[in-house]
Amino acid sequence: MMKPIQPPAFSLLSRSATEEHRAATPLELMFDLAAVIAIAATVAGMHHAFAEGHFIEGIINFIFSFFMIWIAWLNYTWFASAYDDESTLFRVLSMVIMFGALVLAAGIPTVFESGEAYITLTGFIIMRVCLVALWLAAARGDPAHRTVAHRYAFGLTAVQIYWTVMVLVLPAGSDLGLLFFAIGVVLELMVPAFAESKGTTPWHKHHIVERHNLLNIIVLGECFLAIVMAIQASTGHGHLLWGLIEIGVLASAITFMLWALYFSEQEHLQTVEKKHTMIWGYGHFALFATGAATGGGFAVMVEVATHHAHISEKAAALTVAIPVAIYVMTLWVIRDRVWMKGLGNLLMPAVAVSIILAGIFPVQPLLMITFILAGLLIAQRKIFSHRRNGSHFEFDAT
Repeated sequence: MMKPIQPPAFSLLSRSATEEHRAATPLELMFDLAAVIAIAATVAGMHHAFAEGHFIEGIINFIFSFFMIWIAWLNYTWFASAYDDESTLFRVLSMVIMFGALVLAAGIPTVFESGEAYITLTGFIIMRVCLVALWLAAARGDPAHRTVAHRYAFGLTAVQIYWTVMVLVLPAGSDLGLLFFAIGVVLELMVPAFAESKGTTPWHKHHIVERHNLLNIIVLGECFLAIVMAIQASTGHGHLLWGLIEIGVLASAITFMLWALYFSEQEHLQTVEKKHTMIWGYGHFALFATGAATGGGFAVMVEVATHHAHISEKAAALTVAIPVAIYVMTLWVIRDRVWMKGLGNLLMPAVAVSIILAGIFPVQPLLMITFILAGLLIAQRKIFSHRRNGSHFEFDAT
């Protein structure tokens, strides 16, 4: 009787891209928990910077920190979709990657305080070394995609060397650092295009969509933290402060509607064509970042209402209006423009502009944003209902 062929040592087997009932694993959910710690630290840093009126520094440090968290999450998530074979090797290296995410999170306050990113860099290096090891293991266990796996390992190593040199050589907070950071972002986004020019890994569409769904819930959880902050502050002086209760109620409504816009009847990632997949995947950076930033904006409004901030109510309103508007626009770019037809395709861009105007002319800005989002949800559902039934809605110019 022939013995079963044993896979080579230090190797990972690929998963089927058509596997039924593929869902996020407990290990992936724990990985998300490590990511949410880093996201919370990033939002807290941005919120405090905005409350002190340091908008430019807050935005730059937020984008830098959130990008590092997101790209590490993205790299791991797409790899796991193709190569999570539930082996001891995969699990151990995944846990070390999680530890790296926690180290990264520990360094984020220093990034906002002084611009130094040494601790954050250390966490990122830990994550990257393990991810490269995973790709090398995949190359050994999946000969059909060996070239792609080797290209991923090479690309990630090269870009990590770039980040390391950048952080160690450039002075913290230097203007030149912005240019080199932008170059690094481009290099990061080029790695998948470079690697998959020789083939595509067997990632699972429904699994990837679910993973992005889960992270979107996590980033919107930052809004919940701000809502709790508002309710707590409303009862902190021996009597109810109705202005803070209003912020808490309207922030809840806005958060629930952002959730409803994303988790609607429209299908995410309608095609796995490479260009569309990259727009959808990369576009989620803006969606995740602005979802989290909206929570930071709510916290800033609480700080203004309690007289702990050094900015105006108008500036505070914009810290909510701008990320909400970008969230809506991003959702249109990555999903809704694909199925919207005629004049209906202008609906979400028009809503995004209206939300910005609600922040610029702050007469009950949260209430106005709530009404605008409610109108969008109603119109979107009506358009989709008519499209599904094969009839035309009044927005459809066709």
